[in-house]
Amino acid sequence: MRTLRLIRARLFATPLDIAITLAVAFLLWRILVPLIEWMFLDANYAGTTRADCINPGACWVFIHARFGQFMYGLYPPSERWRVDLAGVILVATIALLFWKQLPARRAVAVAVLIVLPPLGVWLLAGGLGLTPVETRDWGGLMLTIFISLYAGLIAVPLGILLALGRRSELPVIRMLSIIFIEFWRGVPIVAVIFLASILLPLIMPSGVGVDRLARAVIGLGLVIAAYMAEAVRGGLQALPEGQHEAATALGLGYWRTTAFIILPQALRISLPAITNEFIALIKNTTLVLIVSILDLLGIAQASLADPAWVGMNKEAYVFAGLLYWIGCFSLSRFAFALEQKRAKAERY
Repeated sequence: MRTLRLIRARLFATPLDIAITLAVAFLLWRILVPLIEWMFLDANYAGTTRADCINPGACWVFIHARFGQFMYGLYPPSERWRVDLAGVILVATIALLFWKQLPARRAVAVAVLIVLPPLGVWLLAGGLGLTPVETRDWGGLMLTIFISLYAGLIAVPLGILLALGRRSELPVIRMLSIIFIEFWRGVPIVAVIFLASILLPLIMPSGVGVDRLARAVIGLGLVIAAYMAEAVRGGLQALPEGQHEAATALGLGYWRTTAFIILPQALRISLPAITNEFIALIKNTTLVLIVSILDLLGIAQASLADPAWVGMNKEAYVFAGLLYWIGCFSLSRFAFALEQKRAKAERY
């Protein structure tokens, strides 16, 4: 009875509420029922070729046949265990860092930040005992995750430094930070990636080459760093001036005050905005397609060029979109859970 009263109060309290509820229900019925029929009820699941798709619904046989490319791109099948190992190490490391009883967690986190990035590059690119795999063979979901992580490793520390620099009392540092932030925020990300791919080799010393994927990661990281700086600056401005005064009264210098008092609180306040920037970073990885780097969306488009699977546009884009949504939604829920945990800790 309580549930019925709640539904009536929320959805059927007034004639206007009833009209809106019925209109929304009608739209959902018109949209969701055909979608569910196409995706699940009338879909084709078994088979290996297009000829096996005899039902009028989605041809998920196409996704099954191309699943390896969606995940790994053109990475050699015999070497894909390295990608899997890198993924397992990443997940295990994240789980380890969130283990409350982990001894010396801060020292372990610093060690992870030092060791894990070059280890990931070594596993994926090869060399030093592993078969080299050119970055032009990378693609799919693994490349999307790689770009997101390594661009994030550039954006987060650089964004924090830029936020501090923009609030600095030193005019030169403040002006340089403002110029950097406003420049990168004002340039389209597509143009940044395109120009990084073309211009960066021209300004490098003779004989020094920069990998195409590295150029895209650097360009994307610099743009996201500018946006990240503004998110962190919002957290810094939200802190009361008494925090600085209390630290000064305790005899703490600028860097110790910033590292142990100011930044932890500012980052906690900025967490929703920072999460938004990470989600934007994940979605902006699709822009590397303009320099012929086949991430998840690029592989989806490239797979449609196969004459054997022409016309599978809906299946390809629905599957790719679903993977992006799962990643972004998981990140947003993780950030929300972290916010709730921090808020609960502050109450007690």
